[in-house]
Amino acid sequence: MNIGLIGSGGREHALCHKIFESQITKKIICFPGNAGTSKIAENINIDILNFKEVFKYIKLYNIDLVVVGPEEPLVKGLVDFLLKKKIKVFGPNKFASKLEGSKAFMKNLCRKNKIPTANYKICDRRSQVSSFLKKSKLPIVVKADGLAAGKGVTICQSRRQVLKSTNEIFNGRFKTSKKLILEEYLEGEEASYFLVVDKNNFKFFGSAQDHKRVGEKDTGPNTGGMGAYSPAPIINKNLEKKILKKIVKPTLSALRKKKRAYKGFLYVGLMIKNNEPYLIEYNVRMGDPECQVILPRLKTDLVKIILSSVNDKLKYTKILWHKKKCMTVVLCSKGYPGKIKKNIEIENLKKINNEKNTFIFHAGTKKAFDKIYTNGGRILNFTGVGSNFSNIRAKIIKLIKKLNFKNGFFRKDIGWKVINKNADY
Repeated sequence: MNIGLIGSGGREHALCHKIFESQITKKIICFPGNAGTSKIAENINIDILNFKEVFKYIKLYNIDLVVVGPEEPLVKGLVDFLLKKKIKVFGPNKFASKLEGSKAFMKNLCRKNKIPTANYKICDRRSQVSSFLKKSKLPIVVKADGLAAGKGVTICQSRRQVLKSTNEIFNGRFKTSKKLILEEYLEGEEASYFLVVDKNNFKFFGSAQDHKRVGEKDTGPNTGGMGAYSPAPIINKNLEKKILKKIVKPTLSALRKKKRAYKGFLYVGLMIKNNEPYLIEYNVRMGDPECQVILPRLKTDLVKIILSSVNDKLKYTKILWHKKKCMTVVLCSKGYPGKIKKNIEIENLKKINNEKNTFIFHAGTKKAFDKIYTNGGRILNFTGVGSNFSNIRAKIIKLIKKLNFKNGFFRKDIGWKVINKNADY
């Protein structure tokens, strides 16, 4: 089977690696891919939001199945477009993708279906912000309504900061939307719960915890993710039952009632407080860098799982997992999540020999004349599998130091909460 993979990040390299392992896979074509995917797939450098161009290459390469990695083409309706062209594609439709594409849509769905989430106010005018401020305690969370590449959330400790953040959104900092959500701040521990879904059923697809803040001990501005680990120790069997009953089932049921059933990966972003789950956000795809720590733990053939979702046969598919733990640390370009320099050669990458149970997933990289260059804020994902988070992290950091990349930085404390809490981790 020829498989087309949409996207160019660390998530897509991890997906590509797992698709490559499948006996069903004949050839992988990545649109546009990165330096890492080029080793096991053919990269086609096209604009993935130009759906007609995507379709042209799908036909040219006789692609049998398309897997959509990132959120933007999903939100803009790539799945709907390809289905109309009779192309087999894995991912949610445009309407269902509003779970991520519009936080206002998601919040209103929660309110209507009594899904536990933070109290909120949807604002499209500055006067609504002032009104909410008068009635609310600090801190307040400000969220851009549309897609913001993981950078559209600000936790504001003062009214002045709230006004600054809201003004930035109203002034068009995030082009996708000038609407915003004000939320009460929920104290607790964040976790990510993943599912693979078809028209009628869903199956558990791993749990993880990630570190969104750029600085050590989770300080500084939000990023797309600085590192992650799986499984999430905080998610026990009792909590899982609550997640499914209070959050997942009402959401999927609400979409089915609208005859817009969800299909694809579903990322449930949670805040856990006193063993109770609250929905922070939905993502309509695998997380990044969570995907990089979940897939190395997967035993079952990924392509078989994807096909069972596409063909609405998930009910009959058993998904098995390795018992070991996994962690990834993201190497970033200096200046990230602010201004960065691209096109810097990563000179020592070829000299690094991966040890057993370690992977280097490429993210913001590109290949030119047999050399690898930086092409984004998050460059490489150094990933390890083992029985102990502390030992995995030590092994990963050793690997990064071997690279000796002076134009990059990384967090040395990924997993610090769980490692400090429990010696077994």
